[in-house]
Amino acid sequence: MLETEVVVSASPHIRQGVTTERIMWMVVISLLPAVFASITFFGGRALLIILCSVFSAVLTEAAVEILLKRPVTVKDGSAAVTGLLLALTLPPTVPLILPVLGAAFAIAIGKQIFGGLGFNPLNPALIGRAFLLASWPDLMTTWKWPAASLTWLESQADAVAGATVLGLIKEGTTVQLPFLQMFLGNMSGSLGETSALALLVGGLFLLAYQIIDWRIPVGYLGTVILMALLVGENPLLQLLAGGLILGAFFMATDYVTTPVTPKGRLIFGIGCGLLTMLIRKYGGFPEGVGYSILLMNVATPLLDRWTIPKRFGEVKANG
Repeated sequence: MLETEVVVSASPHIRQGVTTERIMWMVVISLLPAVFASITFFGGRALLIILCSVFSAVLTEAAVEILLKRPVTVKDGSAAVTGLLLALTLPPTVPLILPVLGAAFAIAIGKQIFGGLGFNPLNPALIGRAFLLASWPDLMTTWKWPAASLTWLESQADAVAGATVLGLIKEGTTVQLPFLQMFLGNMSGSLGETSALALLVGGLFLLAYQIIDWRIPVGYLGTVILMALLVGENPLLQLLAGGLILGAFFMATDYVTTPVTPKGRLIFGIGCGLLTMLIRKYGGFPEGVGYSILLMNVATPLLDRWTIPKRFGEVKANG
């Protein structure tokens, strides 16, 4: 008689050979075009900021886990992703101590204090950035334009200080920067947010390998376009300026802090888009991506509860 081993387990029963480690390192790969673009436009200092942030995140994770007598999980790549994402949200002018402190805060307070990967309610990289912005606002809002982006300037300097495109708009300045220049990333901004081309290459890579769900970035970007039209802003300018594309593909799609249901993810993306445009148009900050995602992170448990599908065979009680 043929014996068959039967495995009984709870749903879901469909499994794929996708591990946390593989997902995290594929995210790192997807961010490499943005890393190369930041080095191209802002020079070797961009690489130093990225390395300081990543090393700090990895070392902090290992140190906290050893201190708390937990298994050391730095090989899964989640700490490296946090450090890399944080670095890409920083201005190219920050002192190197800031990415070190920000990454340590992101891991220790934004992640490990809740129990590690899978338990943190908020995106750790954005928590780290919010900490740095609240602690050193002047350093976190000092920008520079690559000299090659200022063809009208008769200067041989490597870079020129100035506000970001969104900052200029917030001040009431008319911006006539060519959209192609903005698309390529030759403008002021955080290290990894300026090149829409590099970010789209990485985002499409994640979509192609089904690492992220299309609903969040489509809902996010689509809502920003619609809202920009409604409030009289140029939608293309809103898409290309600031950290919108970085946030839509790499921050808002974080597995831990976003809804698990398809409908919940779409609502999450729409909510991020609404909040981003409200902050940009009517708030005190020229950029609203980071705070919008953090606010929607808080709403994730409610979205999961409201959009959870009905169980097969479930009968709703009367009364």
